[in-house]
Amino acid sequence: MKYEVKEVTRGDTENYILNIHYAKRFPSISYKYGLYRDGKLVGIVTYGTPASPNLRTGIAGKEFEKDVLELNRLCLLDNLKNEASRLIGASLKLLPKNKIIISFSDTEQGHQGVVYQATNFLYLGLSAKRTDWKVKGKEHLHGMTVADEFRGQKNRSQLMRDKYGDDFYLKPRPRKHRYLQITGSKTYKKQVMASLKYKVETYLK
Repeated sequence: MKYEVKEVTRGDTENYILNIHYAKRFPSISYKYGLYRDGKLVGIVTYGTPASPNLRTGIAGKEFEKDVLELNRLCLLDNLKNEASRLIGASLKLLPKNKIIISFSDTEQGHQGVVYQATNFLYLGLSAKRTDWKVKGKEHLHGMTVADEFRGQKNRSQLMRDKYGDDFYLKPRPRKHRYLQITGSKTYKKQVMASLKYKVETYLK
């Protein structure tokens, strides 16, 4: 089998993001790459600027916030052995230099981040405890998808309660494993590591 990783279009990612990936919603995407096996697209990975300013500054301070990207979607058609790590490893080399890549493995999906360990990401422990917005009968929807309904409007939570009544509720969000990768020069990597605000922990087994 012959593999190739190259940039793809938003249209190329649509089926993977909306129909195959469990979140079933588009994140913010700045860079997108596909894994081709014998000329056929068999996987995608996307990177985008995290929506949370606190996340961008919380990794290594305000000095590096502009460099932070989130690996926010990784989805493969067949997920054959080593395809995920091949896609991530090659895509990191295609990204602009001097970037800080954060990614999360969802414990609710049973993910521990094995693929990030295989591609030499740093493990930064579990994310903080948070709550998600939920609506009875729509539990399959991601919390952010539910919250998007009244995006940009004031008192969104009250608008949700007005519309859904007792069917609207809050649910503790499962904590996620955090992983970090730094691309660029040795000097840049040293600067980021010196400013890193998280403790690097040993990989989970």
